[in-house]
Amino acid sequence: MDPFDAGAGGLLRQPKAVWATAGASVVAFMGIGLVDPILPSIAQGLHATASQVSLLFTSYFLITAVAMLLTGFVSSRIGGRKTLLLGLAFVVVFAGLAGTSGSVGQLVGFRAGWGLGNALFVSTALAVIVGAAAGGSAAAILLYESALGLGMACGPLLGAVLGNVSWRYPFFGTATLMAIGFLCITALLKEQPKPARKTSVLDPLKALGHGGLASAAVSAFFYNYTFFTVLAFTPFVLDMTPYRSGAVFFAWGVLLAVFSVIVAPRMQARFGSLKVLGGSLVLLAADVLVLGYGGHTAAVVCTILSGAFIGVNNTVYTELALGVSDAPRPVASAGYNFVRWFAAAAAPYFAPKIEEWTDIHVPFVVAAVTAVLGALVVVVRRGALTHEAEELEPKHATEDGVGVFAN
Repeated sequence: MDPFDAGAGGLLRQPKAVWATAGASVVAFMGIGLVDPILPSIAQGLHATASQVSLLFTSYFLITAVAMLLTGFVSSRIGGRKTLLLGLAFVVVFAGLAGTSGSVGQLVGFRAGWGLGNALFVSTALAVIVGAAAGGSAAAILLYESALGLGMACGPLLGAVLGNVSWRYPFFGTATLMAIGFLCITALLKEQPKPARKTSVLDPLKALGHGGLASAAVSAFFYNYTFFTVLAFTPFVLDMTPYRSGAVFFAWGVLLAVFSVIVAPRMQARFGSLKVLGGSLVLLAADVLVLGYGGHTAAVVCTILSGAFIGVNNTVYTELALGVSDAPRPVASAGYNFVRWFAAAAAPYFAPKIEEWTDIHVPFVVAAVTAVLGALVVVVRRGALTHEAEELEPKHATEDGVGVFAN
């Protein structure tokens, strides 16, 4: 069935509950890149250094990593709807508080609470969308992935528009939009059936005992360091107004969405998952080297271009992580994300520190090295990854509630 078919079960004929959850998902994904264009403005407004402001990402993703061990535990006990609402409530409260911050320390702390809420929401949203969708999961999955791409693209744009007035406004704007999402889900979404088996906090860690899943997680750890060096450190290198920086990261997000949803599956079908992943990681390494050593125009172009490689990597990594072991896919995803999100927390902290210790080019050298290390893990451990990689189908990435933003 064509997921775009306007008939029953098509993309455009989903229940209101699906649209409400998808809409809230857009805003949740927007929150990740929201602060990108306003990082220099926050630093100026709170009299903070680049390394201090970059802790906004570190606290957010550190809490997200730890929360990955808790999301399955929580949702398997209170249900998907209540987990979504709990996550949304955390985001509304802490995003609003972030806008009132009087110091960078307060802002970092509130951003951590925001990360907990986002982890609870994002890890549950796709399972709820698929469970509430009409006519099978294909259209629901496409809707969710579209929400991911739209959110990643529009987050920097919203941050730029509101941040051009004040760095506080993007936080208030996010809190308002998520409050609307909370009301919509409360009114439109019925409770989904609870899993037959309750998930333990330790289940994701036990799943990492599988060699293939551990290999995918370690490779993704190195890759995520590169990814979030680009996302969190590049705004300081570009040194542009919020509008211009927002436009750059909007274009970056558009490429990420297109290559994740459309290009990556076609490349996998033609060349195989591991070849696509290894090649994309090497190209990303070359891209960030040029970003670090080229002029301003080259930095802008390479920042945007990195979205294409990141989109491909996100899709392939998720499919590998969810298909390579015999663990339930939500459990496998939680273990995989627990490992890789630590790199997302580390990169925003270490990149500006490395600049302080050396110069502005070296953080990108380190990011290029980590991308290559990710590719080497794929090559060395291809025996543990190859069998499942050859048999992967698109449904593996999404049907159990941990879709592309398992990425």
